[in-house]
Amino acid sequence: MANRVLVVVDMQNGVLASPRFDRDGRCQRINQLTAAADQVIFIQHVGPDLEVNSEGWQIVPELDQPANALYVNKTACDSFWQTDLAAQLDQHGIESFVVCGCATDYCVDTTIKVGASLGYHITVAADAHTTADRTYVSAQQQINQHNEIWADLILPGNPVLVRDTEEVLRQWRPH
Repeated sequence: MANRVLVVVDMQNGVLASPRFDRDGRCQRINQLTAAADQVIFIQHVGPDLEVNSEGWQIVPELDQPANALYVNKTACDSFWQTDLAAQLDQHGIESFVVCGCATDYCVDTTIKVGASLGYHITVAADAHTTADRTYVSAQQQINQHNEIWADLILPGNPVLVRDTEEVLRQWRPH
């Protein structure tokens, strides 16, 4: 059974073709988490310019992909909506996982909220998700705001935890 599970949302060539906040730093931290995880699940958005097997759909080259990684295609912001993510988590006995990826304000946010509502125990890697500047707010402001919102979500008995990568890695190390 995988105890250290990482879900990487939409870190794809086409998604990251537009500038994203701290891309290099985010990818480095995701690779640190990937190296320490028992199981990594890559979520890949499918849509215009992100057709399955296209260059845009591929995971960005700077991310390590373990041989045992699982892959889930999605067509909505919600990684659970009309996908086999829940079935794969159940099949592998996974009840909790760490989330990172892109975009903070769309697919990462929706996946966290839906997953927690479904009963999964979710930790957000606070410094391993990214987005772009938007019309009214910067990427950095959105990242900070979403980390604050997720940490304060009211889900009695199933709080979303928000931790920096270093803290996640410390918790994952054998005692």
